[in-house]
Amino acid sequence: MFLNLIKNEIISGDCIPILKNQIEAESVHLIFSDPPYNLSGTNLDLRNNKTGGAFYKINEEWDKFNYNDYIKFTQEWLSGCYRVLLSNGSLYVSCTQHNIGEILTESRKIGFKLNNILTWYKTNAMPNITKRTFTHSTEFVCWFVKGKNWVFNYNDVKDFNPNRTKDGNKKQMRDFLDFIEIPIVQGQERIKGENGRAAHPTQKPEKLLELIILASSNINDLVLDPFFGTGTTGKVAANLNRNWIGIEKNNSYIEIAKERLKSKR
Repeated sequence: MFLNLIKNEIISGDCIPILKNQIEAESVHLIFSDPPYNLSGTNLDLRNNKTGGAFYKINEEWDKFNYNDYIKFTQEWLSGCYRVLLSNGSLYVSCTQHNIGEILTESRKIGFKLNNILTWYKTNAMPNITKRTFTHSTEFVCWFVKGKNWVFNYNDVKDFNPNRTKDGNKKQMRDFLDFIEIPIVQGQERIKGENGRAAHPTQKPEKLLELIILASSNINDLVLDPFFGTGTTGKVAANLNRNWIGIEKNNSYIEIAKERLKSKR
């Protein structure tokens, strides 16, 4: 079966035709997706910022669409995800206030059911630079399911919750799951290029992926990431004894991910 040939590997190319033609229908247990937010188009360079370190606004070619093209793109990759997910599979989509409306609308049209919206509070988010809006210190992760009987490992997530009762016992998840406090990737976890800047502008924290993979998959399940980037999903999935597939069309990100997975960095 072709699927067996590509487990625990990165597929190079555009995720839309790959999801449509190269991965078997109803074969994936869990998908984590960090798609383009369509926020690029202007530069903001604060390399000497004193309050939170150097800051550069995302301005990547892969993140630039006109609105109609972005809607079509969103419809197509979400449809591909729906096709390859098992009938009880889960899809988690990372987004911000800029594109959550499109994600929610198009996923519902395709047939996904929204189970939760997790709020990731970035404890080290950049301060309010323009002073013209409230500070942007959160992102969202939408959890969709394809059908009934989805996997949700309640006790594993409860164990993951760092908060405890006054007696030191494990707590219910309402104080953590819907509002998750995790810093933006920094230190040794941040993958950097030769210029010293972040190799990928939206690298997600391993802790965030750990929570998602523990919650919605089991050992030996197959986890897919259609926008693989520097390989965080694959690294965490492997550490948790899951199989994984990454799809990525940027060759420089693929090389970084391969080295990272090889070295277990």
